[in-house]
Amino acid sequence: MKPETVLITGCSSGIGRATARAFLAEDWVVYATARNPADIEQLGEEGCELATLDVTDQADIDRVVDRIVDEQGAIHCLVNNAGYGQFGPIEDVPIEAVEKQFAVNVYGPHRLTRAVLPHMREEGDGTIVNVSSVVGRVSFPGNGVYAGSKFALEAMTDALRAEVEPYDINAVLVEPGPVATKFTERVEDELADLDRSGAYESIYKLFEDNQALGGEGPGTVPPQRVADDIVNAASATKPAARYPVGIVAEIGAFARFLPDGIRDSLFGLARKLG
Repeated sequence: MKPETVLITGCSSGIGRATARAFLAEDWVVYATARNPADIEQLGEEGCELATLDVTDQADIDRVVDRIVDEQGAIHCLVNNAGYGQFGPIEDVPIEAVEKQFAVNVYGPHRLTRAVLPHMREEGDGTIVNVSSVVGRVSFPGNGVYAGSKFALEAMTDALRAEVEPYDINAVLVEPGPVATKFTERVEDELADLDRSGAYESIYKLFEDNQALGGEGPGTVPPQRVADDIVNAASATKPAARYPVGIVAEIGAFARFLPDGIRDSLFGLARKLG
């Protein structure tokens, strides 16, 4: 039988890179993509097919999807992994940054999903894996914009799952907690670019003092752990709707059931302790 084919976005580092390698290990035909082709040259040497793809560019998406279908005949799995985190208090984040956040984290997966679904329906088979986050389930002060984008991705995926089920297509959410990637460095860059109002310094201090977003903080998992769950979801006949990855994600999945007043009190306590 011909190997199955996967299209993965955001393969320049971290989860995307680990996912490309995990699919290769399972003998899939892997199309690894990134905005900068130089970032994924190593994956090409390891056996991946490479493509330049900016998820905010419809022409890029159409070109890559058409190429894969022409070369392989089908796309069996789409992994919407490309994304980043715009952190900061709501008042301090300019509207342009909010629009950019949603352009990458929400509109990008939507564009790609629309591009691959006609081909998956024709095959009567396929899996769309959307890489979300624990903050797609519970938000906290200073991450409203990023969490908002992941909340949106979760809602869209829940709807999509039921819409495509009659065509034997699966839609899956993978929800990592903190992952040992360069994500934290990007967050620090985004925070540094904000024009602070001066009203939320306690929130900025919390970001500066803890490593919970990534690095080596408590509950941090390696990118390979997330990649394994992505491959498992893509390979399953009946995958779960959600795959929380790591203890922080598992706890976060239940945190949303706490009464709002209790959650707010915990946030207030964290602010005082900070």
